[in-house]
Amino acid sequence: MNILTFDIEEWFHILDFEETRNEEQWRTYEVRIYENVERLFRILEDTNSRATFFVVGWIAKNYPDLVRRIAEKYQIGSHTMNHQLIWEQTPAEFRDDVESSVKFLEDLTGKKVTSFRVPGFSIRESEGWAFETLAELGITTDCSVFPAHHGHGGMPTYSRPVPSIISRNGITIKEFPITTKIIAGRHIIFTGGGYFRLFPYPLIKRWSSGQEYLMSYIHPRDLDAGQPFLSGLPLKRKFKSYVGLKGAEAKLRRWLTDFPFTDIATAEQQIDWSQVPVVKLD
Repeated sequence: MNILTFDIEEWFHILDFEETRNEEQWRTYEVRIYENVERLFRILEDTNSRATFFVVGWIAKNYPDLVRRIAEKYQIGSHTMNHQLIWEQTPAEFRDDVESSVKFLEDLTGKKVTSFRVPGFSIRESEGWAFETLAELGITTDCSVFPAHHGHGGMPTYSRPVPSIISRNGITIKEFPITTKIIAGRHIIFTGGGYFRLFPYPLIKRWSSGQEYLMSYIHPRDLDAGQPFLSGLPLKRKFKSYVGLKGAEAKLRRWLTDFPFTDIATAEQQIDWSQVPVVKLD
């Protein structure tokens, strides 16, 4: 089962960077979301693939026509309203952020929003309360778990990177965790972001062939070789943000040609949820 997801945010939505933290700063940067989403449309049509689009509410608020076009053909999920790390918010702030996003997307598209991904896979064990909040807001499927340590969060105690049921204080939510590959003792994401751009396609193809379950996450900026450079990024962050941009679109096209990909809604229907692991969070 190969699931294709896009995190719909702008090229400057870089987490944990002082120059790109809020709306006032975002308004000063070049708009590239239209051409970048058009690129995604072409790729999906050319490869006959389906995908779930996790949309930042700020994108929907500022470019509603674009998000309506996405919703005409593809499943829409929430990527919060303001694209912030969860552990930089209070539980009340997180609730408001998600609730406003879900309401805005539903009012805009006329479709129920039931899927969610937190920015930066930033839910940790200490933020287990977030799953209760998501369930209360009508979210039934989550894609936020990184089942290991991660720069922005991660849940290393999570059982296995396979579809699961998360249980906490009487609520349950279906979880589609990110796929990882263990390299030199480290859990590496090869299905999206900088690592997808960094690794040569033969490696990605080989690792993908060995996966019964594969969850991808691609940002529009991952395929945009013409995007400007953000000044002031630390060297490591700069490398992760810009490595492999020129070849990323061709790599994604090969991936979607060599493997069938579908969206979360379709994958959810194909799973016998009574047989998946149950992860109980305190």
